[in-house]
Amino acid sequence: MIPSFTLNDLYTILPMLVVMITGMAALMVDLGLPRDRKSPVVVVSFIGLMISAWAAGWLWGQERAGFGGTIVADDFALAFQFILLIVAALSIALSERYVQTKGINYGEYYALMLFSTSGAMLMAASRELINIFIGLEILSIALYVLSGFARTEARSEEAAMKYFLLGAFSSGFFLYGIALIYGGTGTTRLDMLTRLSPPELASPFTVAGFALLIVGLGFKAAIVPFHSWTPDVYEGAPTSVTAFMSVGAKAGAFAAFIRVVSTLLPLSRDYPAVYGGFADALWILAVLTMIVGNVLAVVQSNIKRMLAYSSIAHAGYILVGLLAQNAEGHAGVLFYVLAYAFMNLGAFGILILLARRGAEPVTMDDLQGLAYRQPWVAGLMAVFMLSLGGIPPTVGFMGKFFLFIAAVHAQQYALAVIGLVASVIGVFYYLNVIVRMFFRPALREYPANVWRFAPLADGAIWVSAIATLVLGIYSAGVYNIATTGALALESPAASAPLTASAPAPVKRASVR
Repeated sequence: MIPSFTLNDLYTILPMLVVMITGMAALMVDLGLPRDRKSPVVVVSFIGLMISAWAAGWLWGQERAGFGGTIVADDFALAFQFILLIVAALSIALSERYVQTKGINYGEYYALMLFSTSGAMLMAASRELINIFIGLEILSIALYVLSGFARTEARSEEAAMKYFLLGAFSSGFFLYGIALIYGGTGTTRLDMLTRLSPPELASPFTVAGFALLIVGLGFKAAIVPFHSWTPDVYEGAPTSVTAFMSVGAKAGAFAAFIRVVSTLLPLSRDYPAVYGGFADALWILAVLTMIVGNVLAVVQSNIKRMLAYSSIAHAGYILVGLLAQNAEGHAGVLFYVLAYAFMNLGAFGILILLARRGAEPVTMDDLQGLAYRQPWVAGLMAVFMLSLGGIPPTVGFMGKFFLFIAAVHAQQYALAVIGLVASVIGVFYYLNVIVRMFFRPALREYPANVWRFAPLADGAIWVSAIATLVLGIYSAGVYNIATTGALALESPAASAPLTASAPAPVKRASVR
């Protein structure tokens, strides 16, 4: 029987469908272009991203659900999709001249970035575990290839192999978790799981399944102790790919993480004897991720490895918002992911800017004295470092404020205090970069002017810097939008089937 699709189903997946079609169009356009002329592919990519953003804006507030309620276009999903579209646009802009410099100027580079974005968007919109897994694989497979795109560099090939092997292993955990949950409950629908009877929820299959889901998503989000791949992959992959991976993969993983945890944590309150340990386990993971990420970042001499461990610490901050278990915490997560996108992509953008003139910094020493040759570049890097450290009046400060105040309001006082202490540790290595650029003598020669005609890449850096400062000062509007998205997740409709065709769970008495 051929499945039928309604117009509502099409509307529900419209933003991610546009991105997927754009990726295919980019491949077709690339067929007729010489290798040294990929600008039309970039133009097609931007047109597709703008159409997708328009579609997401049109769907805002409609609270649609399609495919039997398994995929939703609620404001929570759309907010994450907006962020992912911004990440994709900035990453493509930063990549345009960099891939020419590195000799990897292939049209499929942009197509893979678009496919990866569509997978992350699907993860944000899914409340069916199998759909989340499909989105996870679309996201991951594209990133595996992108990590090894610099085929002439051994480090890039090593990064791709490590990422593929460990990523496939984590995907196996996630898929096995889905199988166990289905074996225990007869459904893989997250909204259905909250309404099952105690015997089904108390099944050891169900409990073990949820644990494996946490492991699988924890790998993609780089949560300790599932973080070991992060520094090696970030260091070896092309810098433009690392920039996209550090935000895009994390955003998609945390969108799905929130969907899963929003199902799991209420169960820990309703059935503490069975699920009570999950809340404690997530609390420990958040603490370990913040502390380990920041402490290991302090001792790094390689810039990309420092930013890798920094990204691990930021994953811990985001977990603080999840553990608040309220709309305020989820709004804080949305705001922080957007903030992290601008400040982290901006920091990698500076590395890409320097690489365009053959002066890509590798170690901290390479940045010494940068302010004497390139004061504007050093100044922009300082803005991004201050924001990553959470120094006011940057957007990083407001992002941490929203996360930690949500934890305080949820009476998670210890978690908020630990987060503040971890942030102080983080300030040390961010300020170390600034001190080296402004107050240490140069150990290498930089060109007198690294800015050259690359309007997309240079514009992406300036947009990131302006957003980092403006959103830090005028954050109320964006936070209100994030709150609207969070309330969509908290609303009764979020846990109820939104279409009449939503299937009921299958009763499986044999596993009770």
